[in-house]
Amino acid sequence: MTVASEKAVFGLPEVKRGVVATAGALPRLTRIIGRPRAMEMALTGRTVSAQEAAEWGLVNRVVGSGGEGASSEVVAEAIRLANMIADNSPDSVIVTREGIKMGWEGVSAEEGTRILEKEWFSRMDQGENMKEGVRAFVEKRKPKWVASKL
Repeated sequence: MTVASEKAVFGLPEVKRGVVATAGALPRLTRIIGRPRAMEMALTGRTVSAQEAAEWGLVNRVVGSGGEGASSEVVAEAIRLANMIADNSPDSVIVTREGIKMGWEGVSAEEGTRILEKEWFSRMDQGENMKEGVRAFVEKRKPKWVASKL
C-alpha cells in the first residue's frame, strides 16, 4: 500500500538517460497499472502526479496540501491505514496477505485457493482468533485478538 503527498510525482526517467529500469520496476509497473499506461510511462519517461498515480491504481491514497506539513500528513495517513489493519485478526491479515502475494507472483487462482484452503485455513481454524471473531460477531462486540501462532 502506498500513501503519497499531493505534491509527489512518479516516473521512470531511465529512457531519458540512456539506461533501462532493470530492478524489477517494468514488470511490476505493468502488473499494477496495465500495459498501455506502463508503456506510456516507461517509454516517454514522463512523470505522473500523485492524483494521476492514484487514478491509475499506483498509489492508494493522496493526502495533504503539499505544504510544510505534507510529510507528517503522509505519515499520519499511513498510521491510520496501519491501525485499520491492526484492528483485524492477525491470523486473517497474515493469510490474506499471503493470498494477495500469490496473485502478485502469478500463482493461478485455482492453485492459490488450494494453498489457502489446505495449508492455511486449517491452521487458522485451530487457532483462537477465528473462534474469537465468530464469537464476537454473534455477541455483537469487538473481538479481542491474540498474537498469531501461524
